[in-house]
Amino acid sequence: MDSIIFDLDGTLWDSRETVVLAWNKAIEQNDKIDHTLTKQHLKETMGLQMHEIMQKLFPHLNAEVHKELIQSCGEIEGDFLSERGGILYENLEEVLKALSEKYELYIVSNCQEGYIEAFYAYHGLDKYFRDFENPGRTGLSKGENIKLLMKRNGLEAPVYVGDTAGDQKAAEDAGIPFVYAKYGFGDVEKYDYAIERFDELLKIF
Repeated sequence: MDSIIFDLDGTLWDSRETVVLAWNKAIEQNDKIDHTLTKQHLKETMGLQMHEIMQKLFPHLNAEVHKELIQSCGEIEGDFLSERGGILYENLEEVLKALSEKYELYIVSNCQEGYIEAFYAYHGLDKYFRDFENPGRTGLSKGENIKLLMKRNGLEAPVYVGDTAGDQKAAEDAGIPFVYAKYGFGDVEKYDYAIERFDELLKIF
């Protein structure tokens, strides 16, 4: 193994408290929506790309309105996350520091452009990661983005750490082992390794 690629939501942090505030502010500005979102709504969308999230949360709206919402939610969310951050999982920075001394670390998340940058900006963790990718920049699936990042950085034997069935499928599509973060948001049946806490990565690697 030469590297570790991480999912973000449900794996490195829980940003729902901040994100739901940002999205509800965007919703308030849209006269086509008459309800507010909760953290549970967001949990049910974890692992999906933004257009899939819009279809799940707002099935009564058309693709044009979905596109407007993605834009407005993304802009407000980026500002909120940069100012407030999210909840990091226990011992996260200590574990990242230890792992980065042995392996190259990366992030591939199904998020919009600016989301990973906001994670970096508030928590100051970019120093541990070599590169990142997301569909907001590429328009690709998570599996394709993992392969793109692997090729760009010359990775030969990475593993992927995530918390949803979508993460497992992405790792499988990329042809790399999958580490299931059981403390996250999803239920996964098939995996190569599993951890109950983030610091258990130190026992595996």
